[in-house]
Amino acid sequence: MGISFNAASLLNGDGIDVNAVVAEVQAAQSGQLTTWQGDVTTLQTQATAESGINTDLSNLASAVAGLTGTSGALTAVTATSSLSAVVSATALTGATAANYTVVVSGLASTGTLYTDEVASADTSILTTGKTSADLALQIGGSGGTTADIAITAGSNDTLTKLAASINSQSATNKWGITASVVTDATGARLAIYSQATGSSGALATANNTTGLTFEPPVGGTNAQVTINGIPYASDTNTVTGAIPDVTLNLTSADPATPVTLTVGPNTTSITNSINNFVVEYNTVVGDINAQYAVNPATNNEGPLGSDSALRILQSSLESEIAYTTTDPTSVSSGLSNLGALGITVNNDGTLSVDSSTLTTTLTSNPSAAQNFFTNANSTGFADNLNTALTSLTDPSEGILNSDLAENQGEQTELTSEITNFQTQLAAQKVQLETEFSQVNATLESYPFTLQEVTAELGSMSATGSITGTTTNTNTGPTSGQSVSGSSSSGS
Repeated sequence: MGISFNAASLLNGDGIDVNAVVAEVQAAQSGQLTTWQGDVTTLQTQATAESGINTDLSNLASAVAGLTGTSGALTAVTATSSLSAVVSATALTGATAANYTVVVSGLASTGTLYTDEVASADTSILTTGKTSADLALQIGGSGGTTADIAITAGSNDTLTKLAASINSQSATNKWGITASVVTDATGARLAIYSQATGSSGALATANNTTGLTFEPPVGGTNAQVTINGIPYASDTNTVTGAIPDVTLNLTSADPATPVTLTVGPNTTSITNSINNFVVEYNTVVGDINAQYAVNPATNNEGPLGSDSALRILQSSLESEIAYTTTDPTSVSSGLSNLGALGITVNNDGTLSVDSSTLTTTLTSNPSAAQNFFTNANSTGFADNLNTALTSLTDPSEGILNSDLAENQGEQTELTSEITNFQTQLAAQKVQLETEFSQVNATLESYPFTLQEVTAELGSMSATGSITGTTTNTNTGPTSGQSVSGSSSSGS
């Protein structure tokens, strides 16, 4: 539809609204721009939906990868103690399933030295008439470290100052001991403790020329344990190496009470890993189903309802989830597909887990369950699905990543077209504003021009001269002229 003007309005000097006219001219041309902008919005909506599905697909791939290999989630083991108040344990992947009888005869302890009491912590410990003395401590037995502390009157010759001196020198020389003053109703005593447990923390006096008397050393002994009747000593209460891939945590000594330690598959952890796979799989399937669901308000599917890549992904997942392994061990055990473990496919493509069946299978035949998911021949269910998902989530060739790259390319191209078109419209706007401003100026000046013309015509009419012609208004005869209608005759 063209642009129309009111002729009467134009001729009375009102002119035109230049901005409105320019906007109306360009509005007719901006339809393509609106279409392109709508296309970009559609692509962005599709990319957002596809990115969400791709993220969930990557999460699924991670969950499945965790079910594969010799150190995956299905190899998780646990160590259970019949009396954790005496000993508990943790097992690493690779620990052999077995039962052990553990007896804790003694705990590893830190070494302690202490003196008899003196009257005051601030009284000199030097003997009468002496201005210096020596205190040498043996740390860690005969093969350990000797800490030699020189004592000088006025410097470190009281229990308080000596304790501070020992702590300072220990920090500097890394002796691994601390000293403190213990005060009670009987007086004050110097107490020295090793920071290490076991024989490496044993303390003894190697030399003492002070006035202090030390009691026999306490502690500094190794933990004593028997495992299936075999004795084992440890300088800490965290015992490693006694049982391969199992760490014992000694809590208390009870020589009269054997403790049963059971190492075996961690059924709880394995069940959680399998359930996690099911949750991640159902999330992806739910994402896909949501795109095909018809919105009753709009009667339309989701933004990816017509995306062929999503159909390919759906088909691939349905095929992989129905996988049946031909591994001889799995076939002979009766575990060749998910259904045998209590995992079934619902009508909407999601999975359901019969917890009772799964737990029974994992408890009664854990090695067969593991072999179904992953094995040395890489023919397990998880092995197969992991291979498929690795391909589907490949950064450059993955089905959704490829689709997203194409989507981004289209967005870039359209954005460039929009930018160029907007640049052209901006240039055209400047040109049109110039042209219509000139037209407007002419129209606004029209009444003044008309007034001038009218005035000029009126002036010329008043002087009797129009375009150079003169009218004679004298009606009398001129000299030598006869009056009209009379004639003179000669006599």
